[in-house]
Amino acid sequence: MDPDSTLASYLRTVCPDADLGGVSAEALAFAAAMDVVGEVAPEIATAVAAELADQRANLKLIASENFASPATLLAMGNWLSDKYAEGSPGHRFYAGCENVDTIETRAVELAKGLFGSDHAYVQPHSGIDANLVAFWSILTRRVEGPALERLGAKDLQGLSDPDWESLRRELGNQRLLGMALDAGGHLTHGFRPNVSGKLFEIARYTVDPTTGLLDYDQVRKQAESFRPLVLLAGYSSYPRKINFRIFREIADEVGAVLMVDMAHFAGLVAGKVFSGDFDPVAHAHLVTTTTHKTLRGPRGGMVLCTEEFAATVDRGCPLVLGGPLGHIMAAKAVALTEASRPEFAGYAQRIVDNAATLADALIQQGATVVTGGTDNHLLLVDARPYGLTGRQAETALREAGITLNRNVIPFDPNGSWYTSGLRLGTPAVTTLGMGADEMREVAAIVHTVLESTQPVPDSKAKYTLDGSVRDQAKRRAGDLLDRFPLYPGIAL
Repeated sequence: MDPDSTLASYLRTVCPDADLGGVSAEALAFAAAMDVVGEVAPEIATAVAAELADQRANLKLIASENFASPATLLAMGNWLSDKYAEGSPGHRFYAGCENVDTIETRAVELAKGLFGSDHAYVQPHSGIDANLVAFWSILTRRVEGPALERLGAKDLQGLSDPDWESLRRELGNQRLLGMALDAGGHLTHGFRPNVSGKLFEIARYTVDPTTGLLDYDQVRKQAESFRPLVLLAGYSSYPRKINFRIFREIADEVGAVLMVDMAHFAGLVAGKVFSGDFDPVAHAHLVTTTTHKTLRGPRGGMVLCTEEFAATVDRGCPLVLGGPLGHIMAAKAVALTEASRPEFAGYAQRIVDNAATLADALIQQGATVVTGGTDNHLLLVDARPYGLTGRQAETALREAGITLNRNVIPFDPNGSWYTSGLRLGTPAVTTLGMGADEMREVAAIVHTVLESTQPVPDSKAKYTLDGSVRDQAKRRAGDLLDRFPLYPGIAL
């Protein structure tokens, strides 16, 4: 603990005989927080502490998760949560928002500087919210305004509210071309049960059945035929880089708005691992992201855009959002500050290096890795050569001390619930400090467990795993975590 800090001064006042030399400020902060919560709701405090223990006891290979810094976590637990702040800095619908203005303005400045964007909107509560803001901004800017002029407000008012097809016909082009879910796209990219699948007439591009890679010529042909309003790029389970320059060329050729969802790889963009043709902000009209994956911030969302869409995006509340979360925007500002430091670029590069090493090591062990490797932070393993579904493999590995998620792979015969694949990601283990040697050990553990897991006949969920193999895998995973502990300065 800094002996000159405010906390140290306070503790010397109330506990003059206390030895503060070996106690960190973050350790005191979280211990105090749990004590305060525990006095009101002990079962909640217990569950929160149990979550920390669980994450310390299992290797986290979930590609969409990370470990935020103590500063980011602490920024979320404060009285900003009590404040309503609808509107934008300097233009609020509630009095007393000066401090929220300061926080949001700083977060916006940091996001614009970090990503080189014309404009940034940091209010979205999640990645899905960010996508909704982007969708409605495009519709408002490119469709609703011209449609109102063409039809007149009275004509629009006469449409049946739930009649989506009629509404789309009246408004004109309301088409979206996005990546298919099993090719690596996200459910907000036009998946029918999601609102994106109801807002738009949807077409989906996929990957080459042989290589698993995007075919840009095929995407161009689909765009020329379908003529979408929105060409959507980005992914949640595609293990390769995307050339956004080509996507922008295609969008311009067909008169589409290029929207990119970089929720998974925002940290790789921030760290300049993805640059030039592979930097979406340099090419897209709108870019959406979460802030908690490779960016290593709080759970939340963000929209980056060109000046054309700035004013509309800033009206995300009340367009689709509720009141801004001041405490989460404060944590976003902290995380963006951390991502703006030179050392973050090294962290981003290590994520990619670790993923490549993990993929290569799994291939050497005999695993089938989709596309034969990875360019980013994630990789996909086909569970079928092990005789397993994704669900069986996921559960067996969790039993053995490794947490990851089952995932569809291209043209998956098992669908999105049982799946045929596993998705592995390296952001969290890289945050812990692991490197190439540890990735090879992780690959060996994963392969050993999967090779030793036997499916139960006529079941896509049940399996058997030899207890000795499970216990040995847990010990090996535990050894790694002992060497690279999570939040070592926090004792709960």
